[in-house]
Order: sequence, then structure tokens, then C-alpha cells
Amino acid sequence: MLDPGIAPPAPDTVPHKAPHEIKRSAVVSWVLYDLANTIFSMGVISLYFSLWVRDQVGAERADTTYGIITALSMAIIFMVSPLLGAMTDRAPRRMPFLIASTVLCVAFTATLARAGFYTTAVCFVVANVAYQAGLQFYDALLPEVSTEENRGRIGGIGVGVGYIGSYFAVGIGLWLGTGNKPLLFTAIAAAFILLAIPCFLFVRERGNPHPRRIDLAMVRDSTSQTIRTLREGARYPGLVRFLVGRVFYTDAINTVISIMALYTVNIAVSTGLDEAQGQKQAQLILMSAITFAVLGGFFWGWMTDRHGPRRTLNFVLVLWMAIFAAAGAIGIFGLPLWCLYIVAACAGVGLGGVWAADRPYMLRLTPPARVGEFYGLYGMVGRFSAITGPIVWAATTYLTIQVAQLMPRVGQGIGVIVLLGMVVASFIILQPISDKPREWSEEDRGDR
Repeated sequence: MLDPGIAPPAPDTVPHKAPHEIKRSAVVSWVLYDLANTIFSMGVISLYFSLWVRDQVGAERADTTYGIITALSMAIIFMVSPLLGAMTDRAPRRMPFLIASTVLCVAFTATLARAGFYTTAVCFVVANVAYQAGLQFYDALLPEVSTEENRGRIGGIGVGVGYIGSYFAVGIGLWLGTGNKPLLFTAIAAAFILLAIPCFLFVRERGNPHPRRIDLAMVRDSTSQTIRTLREGARYPGLVRFLVGRVFYTDAINTVISIMALYTVNIAVSTGLDEAQGQKQAQLILMSAITFAVLGGFFWGWMTDRHGPRRTLNFVLVLWMAIFAAAGAIGIFGLPLWCLYIVAACAGVGLGGVWAADRPYMLRLTPPARVGEFYGLYGMVGRFSAITGPIVWAATTYLTIQVAQLMPRVGQGIGVIVLLGMVVASFIILQPISDKPREWSEEDRGDR
């Protein structure tokens, strides 16, 4: 007779959950979308839109103006990010959300620079909000194309191949020139949608076994759930600390990426080059960063699988501290332009490491049944940093360039040193977190 405290073995007739089959075409298509959206992030956010703003308002006001526009767009996505995560957790599938956000981004990107300053600024805000929302939906699809054992490697491949999209973005500018920016933005929009289509067609989701209604009551429920999750941080060890740390390092890194073109042009002009030559140097320097970002994505993905996301991210943040110190010195002390090529190469390696490590890191802290919601929080803090980063940059450059009347490159160099302090703070905040795999409850696994 069996002990009454021991459950009898399950009969052979009990159905077992079929393992999730991951096809090569799905992995390739998911990775290809990373390439597609990088064309937008490099071509619009990091390069040509900031140069268009500089053309419109001048070198002295460009940093402040661009910072304000970017911060506004990120404030919007910050507010709606948790709601979008809750919607995808309730919906039968996440893919329709990714398709809708991509199409919206592409449509408004194609209209940039075709009207006045304020109309174009509004179009940029809408396009950037849609792009950022798409990133949230895309990141939440990583479990559909990977396993716990290869998640770092697949994510790293996505990062590495994704940065090849930056070659497309810079290459479009080198081919068409930077004089006709409306044509540039339209070409970027076309490349984005064409390369995104395979992801829409070939990534097959397992789907939500328990979809729920998406209505106005969901807005209240998702807001209260987000607040409750943050308050119950002890239930998810390391979650809140990771999110706070992520604010600081993404704040600094995203900001320096977005202003790199302006910084390069000002350094180039201070060495005696004209405006057009400065913009050409900005493209070439960003190209060198991209080359090393591709290699870095593969390397850091391997590091993440071998040593874990925590150790890998620590290595990456130390690298970024050195990068920010060197980049600030170039502007402050007027070092030669070739020094910026070395810094850009190191920054490219560091970029691949950030995204290859922190996406798997977040998944280690995330219960499987709440991936959409938790990636909403993940996206929310990234968006918060993308609000505060441009504001910090705009304020610093306003005080140093417009008030103190320092040379633009010197004021920007001081701004980079301010951002360095944020990377140091993030490193300190993240140290107590463990990245060991969690044992989730049935509810958190979605088994009941």
C-alpha cells in the first residue's frame, strides 16, 4: 500500500505538453528583424535626424533642441510601456502588435523632413514611439526562438547581425549623400519594412493558452499590477535593483549613441574641416563603431552563455567606463580626430555586450507567465532613462555652450563625463544581484 502522503504515479494516458519546436527559419527571421530596426535606430535616431536638426537650428542650439524632442518622444513611450506589456500578455499573440508598431514607424519615418520644423518634429516623435514599442514586442518574442541553454547565443547573434543594419543606414547616406534628407528618410523606411517582413511571416508563437479581454478595465488592472509588482520586489529577487541599475547605464549609453554624430561633427570642424567634411567623418566613425559592434555581439553572446549574464554585464560596464573617460577627454582637451575612431571601435564592442547580456539577464529574473508585463517594466525603465538622458545632456550642453560660451566640443566633452558618473552608479547598484535560474511557482510558470 502506498503511503497516503505520496501521490500515485500519473497514468501513461496523461497527455504531456509537447516540446516547443524552434525552426531555423524562425530564428533567422527573428534575427533579421534586429537588422531591420537597427536601420531605423542608426539612420534616424543616431545620425540623420540629429544632423537635420543641426541644419535647422545651428550648432549652438542643436544639442538642446534634439535633446528636448527625443525626451518628449521617450516620455510618451515611458507612460504607455506597462500598458502595452499587459495588452500583449492578455492577447492571443504578440506578433500583431509588432506588425502594427512597425508599419506605423515606417509610415511616419517616410514623412520626415518633408514639411516644416514642427511638423517634422511631431512625425519623429510618433515614429520613435512606434519604434520603441516595437522593440518591447520584439524582445518578448525571444523565448519563442530560443531555449534557456542558447538564449544568450541567439540574443548575441541578433545583436551582432542587427548591427549590420547600421551599415545599411550609413551606406544609404554615403550612396545618396546627406543633402537630400527627405530621400534619405524614405529610403530608410523602405529598407526597414522590407527586412522586417520575414519575421512577421516565419516566427510562430506558441500563443497564449488563456487569452483575456483587452478593454478599459485592463488599463486600471495593468496599472495596479505594475505598482504591485514593484512593491512586491522581494517576491522576485533582484528585479527592482536590476531595473534601477538599468536606468543608469542605458541612460548614459543611449544618450551618447544619439549625440555621437553631433559630437563628431563638432570635433571635426574644430580641426579645420568644413561642415560637409564633418558629416562625412561622422558617418565613417559610426561605421567603424558598427564593425566592432557586429563582432562584439557574437563574442558577448558566447560570454553570456559561458559565464552568465551578470559577469558578462559587469565586464561590459567596466569597458564603458573607460570609453566615456576617453571620449570626454577628446572633446575637452582637443585631441586629434583619429582618437575618436579608437573610442568608436571600443564603443561598438561595448554596445554589442550591453544588449547581448541584459536581455538574458532580464529573462532570468522574469516569471514565464509574465514575460510581456515584465518586459513592459524593462522597457519602461529604458524609456525613463531615454527621457532623463537627453534632458541631462541638453541641460549640460546649454550651461557649458550657451551660458558659459565654451566651444561646442568642450561643452559636449563635459557632458560625456557627466554621463560617465551614471555608468559608475549602475555598476555599484547591480553588484548584489544573483543571476542563478529561479524556481518559479506554478502560477508564475503559467501552469495554473
